[in-house]
Amino acid sequence: MAHYQPRTKDALARRVAQDIHDGAYVNLGIGMPTCVANHIPPDIEVVLHSENGILGMGPAPAAGDEDYDLINAGKQPVTLLPGGAYFHHADSFAMMRGGHLDICVLGAFQVSATGDLANWSTGEPGSIPAVGGAMDLAIGARQTWVMMDLLTKQGHSKIVEACAYPLTGIGCVKRIYTDLATLACTPQGLRLVDRVEGLSHAELEELVGLVIAV
Repeated sequence: MAHYQPRTKDALARRVAQDIHDGAYVNLGIGMPTCVANHIPPDIEVVLHSENGILGMGPAPAAGDEDYDLINAGKQPVTLLPGGAYFHHADSFAMMRGGHLDICVLGAFQVSATGDLANWSTGEPGSIPAVGGAMDLAIGARQTWVMMDLLTKQGHSKIVEACAYPLTGIGCVKRIYTDLATLACTPQGLRLVDRVEGLSHAELEELVGLVIAV
C-alpha cells in the first residue's frame, strides 16, 4: 500500500501558482490548469489570458454568480478583474504567437523527458482531435508548463522517453507539475524539483520508468 498521499487538484494548482512570478502574463489551458486562477497569491499581480480573447481574468465565480457571456476557452464561466479586457480572437492569437505570454500552463496526454508535448490527440479511432490553440501556446509562450496526473488510469506514466501520441510541440515543455512530483525537462533529460512526502526518489523513478537527476 502506498505510504504517500498524492496532491489533490487544488494542492497541485496551488503548487503551480507558487512558481508564477509577479507581473507575469499567463495562459491557463483547458481542464485542470484553469484551477490555477483560484490560487494566485494575493500579494502579486498576474494577468491571466484566455485564447478566446480575454486579458485580466480572476478566480472562478461563486455559485449563482456565473455569467455565461463571460467564459474562458473551455466554456467555463470566469470573472474579470478591474482593468480586464475582451478582444478579437485574432488579436488573442497574435499575443500567443508573438511571444507576449510569459507562461502557459497546459494539460497533456504525454510529455517526453526532453520536453516534447503531446496533448491534442491520442490517435484513437473515432476520437475528436482538439488541438485548439495548444500548438501556438506551446511554442509562443516564453515558458510552457504542463499540469497533469503522473499516471494514467491504467497506471502507466504520462512522462515517457518518447511520446507515442501526435506531437503538439518539440522540446517546448520546461516544467511538469504532477500529483506526485514536480520535474524539469532539460536537453539531458528529467531533473527533480520536488516530490510529495513519503515518496522516495527510487520509487518515483520506478513509477516513471526513467532516470531522474537530482
